Amino acid sequence: MTRHYSALSLLKEGLNDQRGWQKAWRSPEPAGRYDLIIIGGGGQGLATAYYLAKNHGITNVAVIERGWLGGGNTGRNTTVVRSNYFFPESVALYDMSLKLYEKLSLELNYNVMLSQRGMVNLAHSPNDLEMAARAVNAMQINGVDASLLSEAETRDLMPLYNDSPTARWPIYGSVLQKRAGTARHDAVAWAYARAADRLGVDIIQNCDVTEFIVENGRCRGVRTSRGDIRAERVGMAVAGHSSALAAKAGFRLPIVSYALQACVSEPIKPALDCIVLSPSTGVYASQSDKGEMVIGGGLDRIPSYGQRGNLPVLEHIISGLLEMFPSFRQLRLMRQWAGIVDVVPDSSPILGESPVPGLYLNCGWGTGGFKAIPAGGTLLAHLLATGTHHEVSRPFDLDRFARGRLIDEAAGSGIAH
Repeated sequence: MTRHYSALSLLKEGLNDQRGWQKAWRSPEPAGRYDLIIIGGGGQGLATAYYLAKNHGITNVAVIERGWLGGGNTGRNTTVVRSNYFFPESVALYDMSLKLYEKLSLELNYNVMLSQRGMVNLAHSPNDLEMAARAVNAMQINGVDASLLSEAETRDLMPLYNDSPTARWPIYGSVLQKRAGTARHDAVAWAYARAADRLGVDIIQNCDVTEFIVENGRCRGVRTSRGDIRAERVGMAVAGHSSALAAKAGFRLPIVSYALQACVSEPIKPALDCIVLSPSTGVYASQSDKGEMVIGGGLDRIPSYGQRGNLPVLEHIISGLLEMFPSFRQLRLMRQWAGIVDVVPDSSPILGESPVPGLYLNCGWGTGGFKAIPAGGTLLAHLLATGTHHEVSRPFDLDRFARGRLIDEAAGSGIAH
């Protein structure tokens, strides 16, 4: 049941140190046994728990988080959601996610602030424009909305873009996906957490997995800083720490973790009404609902588990942005951060059973983890509940590397991997 607060009651709660608020989710002590365990309390893990309960009726589930909910990549991204990928396998995956995002606020009774303002991928040369036309054709064949815009149509969407005849990165056209947009990252995590909790899932924070319990060659649970927890199947959704956790289970993943850096400016009046990405500069930007310019770029190519980023990469991102929008030189930066992304050789995720039976993987999203939260949760829930693949997740199994069936989405990811 949803509680509603009047303006007066909200004021009283504020003056009373918010001691009367109804908690959004419980903080239970871990039980010794569950039907299923999910390691990772970010968006992917919380969504998995919710869809296990909703789609499969499995509520005796524990979500184990080393820190706090959404404290990893879920709260350290640029909030973009889209499905403008090239290969049909990728489009099926990411458009499943975008369709789920489109009804998520209503389904979870929580405003995730989805804003489908459209995303523009720029073409800076005749060759770029030819590849843009190819991308649009592929997207339309795969059933995803896409339009090829002319230079004039592109500039109409971004009147502040550099129009100097000596501009280093002139516009020749662009690819537009109108359904792409942004969603509020912490709201997505909180919405899934509250919904999963209300269906009976235990969300256990500040609980570090130290070891896997493997008996007769099968994963039977985990050892944690709060005791042993057993289950028939265990799911792992820990993004950039996937390799470290896999090592504890005794196997290696084809993943390298990098820092992906971003920053936001001071808030200003509306100046950019879409998301813009330049593959040539490696920079993408959008304007938040608060008016901040949200700015991201390519990976720091030094493998790292750091979440602070560094000044050389930040300088590269800002220089690319100012080539595109010279008037933004006046803006002051307010915050800067980095997320730890798990990059796979073909820039596509890994979904499926690990080399240790009973332990299932949701990892390798690279820069695409946030946009894929609803689909990733749905597909991992299906794997954990049934022990078999959903038709959408099958192409992304770990065995594709042995079969030579790679899905190389380095270009579709939009930034330098």
